[in-house]
Amino acid sequence: MVIAIFVILLAIFPLTDTDIWWHLACAREWVTTWTPVRTPVVNVHEYFQLVVGFVYGLGGAPLLVAFKALLWGIVFWLFLRRPRHCYAEQGSASAISALTIILLFIFRYQFEVRPVLFSLLFLGVYWNAVPWLAKEWRESRFGIKRIACAALILAVQWIWCKCQGLYVLGPIFATLVLCASLLESKKQRRLCAKFAVPQVAFVLFLWIMPFLHREGWALFLYPFGLLDRLLGLTQSAAIFASQIAENRSPITLLMAGENRIVSTAMIVLSLVGIILAGMNWRSVKSLWMLAMAILALVAERNFVLFLPVLLSMNNEQLKMNKSIFHHSFHIPHYLIAFVSLAFILGLWARSLSAYDYSMVAYQRVPVQAAEWMAKNPHSGRLFNDDRAGGYMALTNPADSIYIDGRFILKTADLFERYLNYAQDPALFMHDADSLGIDRALFPLQYYARWDKLMLALDSDSRWHLAYRDEYFAVFDK
Repeated sequence: MVIAIFVILLAIFPLTDTDIWWHLACAREWVTTWTPVRTPVVNVHEYFQLVVGFVYGLGGAPLLVAFKALLWGIVFWLFLRRPRHCYAEQGSASAISALTIILLFIFRYQFEVRPVLFSLLFLGVYWNAVPWLAKEWRESRFGIKRIACAALILAVQWIWCKCQGLYVLGPIFATLVLCASLLESKKQRRLCAKFAVPQVAFVLFLWIMPFLHREGWALFLYPFGLLDRLLGLTQSAAIFASQIAENRSPITLLMAGENRIVSTAMIVLSLVGIILAGMNWRSVKSLWMLAMAILALVAERNFVLFLPVLLSMNNEQLKMNKSIFHHSFHIPHYLIAFVSLAFILGLWARSLSAYDYSMVAYQRVPVQAAEWMAKNPHSGRLFNDDRAGGYMALTNPADSIYIDGRFILKTADLFERYLNYAQDPALFMHDADSLGIDRALFPLQYYARWDKLMLALDSDSRWHLAYRDEYFAVFDK
């Protein structure tokens, strides 16, 4: 519970992920850009959008931040909770908790409000419930409690299918638990139809849940397209894997000199997870940690899937091996914990003073520029940086956007052409004329790739700088 409270505190920071604004806009009505989208269009985030849209409507960004902080606390409580019979001595428990909180502080800005938060919440339910359910079935217990648990998981899976494409993690985890349970039962010579049939049927129901939604087959295939865009398995997906920052490996980010401390920590912890999983490879949860560690090394965005699993498995192993702490530390455990936690709380309290009470990261989204554009409409089409697209869709829906952060809705050709505008101003000038673009919105600081194009627009007699603040600029034709 102490860890969960710290997670809640550490998750209190402004809405830095720019995709949340697109989700909030979709909660009002489906957002379509004026540029073409890939078909079929599957709004796999519909239920997530409805929930965050409802919360945002009640209390705006501050309430949404509080809501996501609470959910992150629940996520880590689900993964780190221990059965009653599993305990450790007070000294070792304090040292473990202090180490866990230090790691959480390092990665606190991963605790954003994104659909992956709901995926981790549901996965935390699976983490606790599915192994328990398999054990009950293996011991031929079929009470009301077990039936209710199975029904709850099926309901969670149905909801998860319309929250994020990572819903496939639920059936995969359940399948691993099923296989391990069948092998364990076979070893004990207790494998029988009475035991196996309900588990197999349960897992099959999890896999077919997408077909209980109107999108059916398209929803079932969605995770595979998402994996393709993440890994660049096909030629058309390669540009998305290489050019989207969060799809890049922490190794790539480290070599590029980006987020050195965080990237290094991600690499080290992922390798630790791989080693620990290899040492206990027969455990389903260890195999899951291995898979998440590999995914974390493939793409930075996956680290948040790995961190709760790593902390859960490490805490369990360290608590079972209390002697490590007795022979490794000569300083009292409570002193280590007190100094560490006081330092973390001090840094956290200091960071709060830098936040805007609106809880909107105005450095990353065009807060003032959007207000100016709403008061100064234009007759043609808008070109915008992808990070600004979702916010513009929410605050100025009358002005259709060029692109947003949901790149899976775009073709590789359009995305490549969009990126080329930054290096080839002549190409942008040509397309602006042919497509009727007469306004362009660019970031000046975060993700600012547009310097060359802005210089070209500023020197072109047909364009002029119509608006500028510290973070964004608007050019009109």
